[in-house]
Amino acid sequence: MELFGRRAELERISDFLAGARERGDARLIWGEPGVGKSSLMAAAAQLGVAAGMRVLRASGSEFEADVSYSCLNQLLLPVHTDLDRLPTGPREALAVALGFGAGPPPDALLVCNAALLLVRAVAGDVPVVLLVDDVQWIDRASAVVLGFIARRLEGCRAGLLASARTGMASFLDPRGLAEMVVEPLDDEAAGRLVDVTFPQLPARIRQRLLDLAQGNPLALMELPSTLVGAVSRAAARSEVVPLSDRLQAVFAARIADLPEPTRRLLLLATFEGTGDIRVLRAVLDGEPGLADLAPAERTQLVRVDDATARIAFRHPLIRSAIVAMSTHEERRGAHLALAEALHGDQERRAWHLAAAAAGPDEEVASLLEQAAHRVMLRGDAFAAVAALIRAAELSATSSDRGRRLAEAAYIGAEASGAIDDARTLLTDARRAAPDPAGSLHAANAAAFLMLNGDGDVNTAHRLLVGAIETGDHGYRAEDPALVEAMHTLLLLCWYGSSPEYWEPFFQALGRLRPQPPDVLALASRTFPDPVRTGASALPRIDAILDSLPDEDDPTRVVRIGTASVYLDRLADCRESSWRLVRQGRDGGPARRHLGALMHLCLDGYLAGRWDEAERLALEGQRVCAASGFSFFAWYFRYNRALVAAGRGRFDEAYALADEMTHWALPRGVSAAALFAHHPRALAASGRGDWDAAFLHAAAMSPPGVLASHVPHCTWVMFDLVEAAVRTGRTVEARAHVEAMRAAGVAGLSSRMALIQAGADVLVLDDEAATGRLEALLAGPEAERWLFEASRIRLALGEGLRRTRSASQARRHLLAAREGFAAMAAAPWLERTHTELRATKYRLSDAPPDGPAALTAQEYQIAQLAASGLSNKQIAERLYLSHRTVGAHLYRIFPKLGVSSRAGLRDALSSGSDPR
Repeated sequence: MELFGRRAELERISDFLAGARERGDARLIWGEPGVGKSSLMAAAAQLGVAAGMRVLRASGSEFEADVSYSCLNQLLLPVHTDLDRLPTGPREALAVALGFGAGPPPDALLVCNAALLLVRAVAGDVPVVLLVDDVQWIDRASAVVLGFIARRLEGCRAGLLASARTGMASFLDPRGLAEMVVEPLDDEAAGRLVDVTFPQLPARIRQRLLDLAQGNPLALMELPSTLVGAVSRAAARSEVVPLSDRLQAVFAARIADLPEPTRRLLLLATFEGTGDIRVLRAVLDGEPGLADLAPAERTQLVRVDDATARIAFRHPLIRSAIVAMSTHEERRGAHLALAEALHGDQERRAWHLAAAAAGPDEEVASLLEQAAHRVMLRGDAFAAVAALIRAAELSATSSDRGRRLAEAAYIGAEASGAIDDARTLLTDARRAAPDPAGSLHAANAAAFLMLNGDGDVNTAHRLLVGAIETGDHGYRAEDPALVEAMHTLLLLCWYGSSPEYWEPFFQALGRLRPQPPDVLALASRTFPDPVRTGASALPRIDAILDSLPDEDDPTRVVRIGTASVYLDRLADCRESSWRLVRQGRDGGPARRHLGALMHLCLDGYLAGRWDEAERLALEGQRVCAASGFSFFAWYFRYNRALVAAGRGRFDEAYALADEMTHWALPRGVSAAALFAHHPRALAASGRGDWDAAFLHAAAMSPPGVLASHVPHCTWVMFDLVEAAVRTGRTVEARAHVEAMRAAGVAGLSSRMALIQAGADVLVLDDEAATGRLEALLAGPEAERWLFEASRIRLALGEGLRRTRSASQARRHLLAAREGFAAMAAAPWLERTHTELRATKYRLSDAPPDGPAALTAQEYQIAQLAASGLSNKQIAERLYLSHRTVGAHLYRIFPKLGVSSRAGLRDALSSGSDPR
């Protein structure tokens, strides 16, 4: 078995063995319990055998510590037949000591000399190494002999390697022995050990395991089974976890000998959790105080930092061992004492009272429920679930128990990513309160579980609408369960992408009293149908966005981002979204992590940060797979497909779009199926297949119509108009531009204004339209929308070159070229180069980012061939004959060091930049 992170230790052991083979040596290994000393001793045995040495092994045992020479017997038993090689006196003394002969107790010095002579005799035939593990438990007589041997091995081709626990007394005299301390594994090695041994461990539990084990290999191996079983229980909120028998034996060894007052004080410090000495002094008011801590300090179980006035345990698992060794009444008394001392901290006080409760206690249950709501506002979904579960256990009535379990299930399903736990909690909630009519949390949880399972949007929508309409909430806007249900319903309606889905949502929204909460009210105008209602939300959005820097509630942060999408204000949410991503990477709620990633991906695409958008989309898919939120993976496929289409990876874009469609249609996720047309339209445009581009854009919203409650149709307006113009569908193009004008989309955002102006220029032979567009492109807002601005500059340059001024066209084409090059948008960059050449602009002999060996035309042909186009298609695109294209490729292949089209893409991507 591989020893992770032990290269340095193994090298030192190898050096020790090499020295022992030549001149004799002795060494003592120290380390904390479970740190891997025994594994290193086993590795030493293997290395010794590989080096041609004879290996003699023994290990100390608590049960044989009182049996004289028991360890020496274990060590020398394999060579007892060599006793005949010793002189009579030493032979008989050692035989009696080892139990191989009868006689009076031998003199200790005679036994020591006999054992040394035996080792030297054996080493005379072959180098030998003596390995003694757990020296702290060997008997005194054996320890004396081993110490004697260790200091007299020089020159005899033998070595002694012993291991002992740090902080434990031993009979072995270490004087004269070189020492080696085995430290805990570093973070990287601990992580690799866990990943190899437990590859399916959820990220959150993996991180908690690493935090608790602190590099202790035994803990890393033993803890996962108890951690997985305690994910959503109250024990999961602290460092006190159940220990396996092996771990308890390891960490409890030094606790058992402590005085009872010291163990009580350590139990209080364990449950207090923060190590605050002031709290402990308050608990111990009128008692001897912290003087009882001294024995634990002397044995290095704890240390006190005088500067911060805090107690720190040497290892987190010492706490668990202390709890395991205490009685029920000791634990209950400690919790009550701490609750009494923590009157000013309601959350911690509630937990201590809950831990001390012996049965149902509605007052404590209510305190815990309030604590759950407070921690949820801080984004700690796991702690909120744990508090609600314990509150349910303490509930006095089945209805309260069911209600609290339902809320825990909802938080588990919607925020924490604990999907399996949420299913179990929802089942328990329904058993506790079989009538679900009034449980919005249960319906919310069921809807999310349905989406992330095999259910469909329509069923989830009907279930939640029914729960809202039959609930006893009275449509009070301050009812948290109702507000959560409304936010969930908003998403379900959006997934359905049909006006019929939205009718019950707006009916319920209109009944909220005194008025809907601010973010829900904003989202209800910007998210369902911004073409018709988005403008009315503009006066509200700035105030809400301004609150983001100080917003600590991750749920609210994500919902503000959602309300900002179709008003193109995601850039204002960027800093807050990154904060949630960092929290998610550190083990925070997966659902909020995903929501923030969605918004950052979308903003990255619009702003031209395509490398970032691709990285974050891949991260999103990984989080979906790891957290159980499989439903949301389609969104990240969409973002990946957009960038793939924009960069000319057309097959990848179509494949991702097809994955979205095949997944979405059976589940009724119409939004995903509609979204899939966007990258298809973009890929078709990039290929110059304008008929296909028109059909895919029109599938989202027909020409002349901005479809009701399909907000994403605004994102393909320019695609539709451009494709219609290029395919001679002039009537359709004009109709769509008029629909955009009638809806006033230009007033929604600077991007929409840019798109409107660009579409106007495509269909209107109007100097005024061109002037309006150029004014927008000259303004600072155009820089925010790199891809849209570059595409519109390209279209404008193409039009200007054909109808007006080549020099004016060249100015826009050069700006477009710079934007496309920054995004590596190869198809559009190629079109821009073609247009620039047509204006008589001389490109460099090698194109930007192209291999210096190729001419501009060769590079262009190589790019098209790498994208999958045939010679005939390339010829049609560049107005060449297919024979000329073939001749160019014949010259291109040897220049790039490839023999076929298959190697073109890699060769081009690895080409040097001639600039």
